[in-house]
Amino acid sequence: MASLSPLIDDLVESLRILPGVGIKSAQRLALHLLEKDRVGAQGIIQALSEALDKVGHCEQCRNLSENPLCPACADPKRLDDQLCVVESPAEVLAIDQTGFKGRYFVLFGRLSPIEGIGPEALGLDLLKKQVEDRGIQEVILATNPTVEGEATAQFIQQMFVRNEQVSVTRIAHGVPLGGELEYVDGGTLAHALAGRKAF
Repeated sequence: MASLSPLIDDLVESLRILPGVGIKSAQRLALHLLEKDRVGAQGIIQALSEALDKVGHCEQCRNLSENPLCPACADPKRLDDQLCVVESPAEVLAIDQTGFKGRYFVLFGRLSPIEGIGPEALGLDLLKKQVEDRGIQEVILATNPTVEGEATAQFIQQMFVRNEQVSVTRIAHGVPLGGELEYVDGGTLAHALAGRKAF
């Protein structure tokens, strides 16, 4: 395979760490930045460098933030009695687009004994303390519907099983709006059937 130069090859390999970027996309991005938009490339370098230096974690929800509290935690208009537990910052953005006005807690992963990810790595001790100290009335579990995501949701639910002041709920899973049943996988249909409700 033809190579342009070792430095360009290194740039292509660096771009491939991004999700959804394969070899061809990485080559196109690298060549575009070098050939047509060096000013844009400098902007990316500066923004990424500054973000790496200054972005840490919110002290309350653990989301990414350059301040001690992220914008959601610092917002006094948000509901203090609802706490939505998600696996990643991307899910905070997705759920916020629905109009949800409660608070968040970001796990940065899910339980996976095989990978050595236990409750302490997800900050579950901090989650429990916050729920108890802040008077949270509803913990909404919005982990992904994977085996690990379900196990994580079950574990968190068990943490609050004896706390009568806290309601633990799970986001619904099932058939997507506009979907046709013949194309939906069996696991999704099983969730949909298990979570059915009166019409």
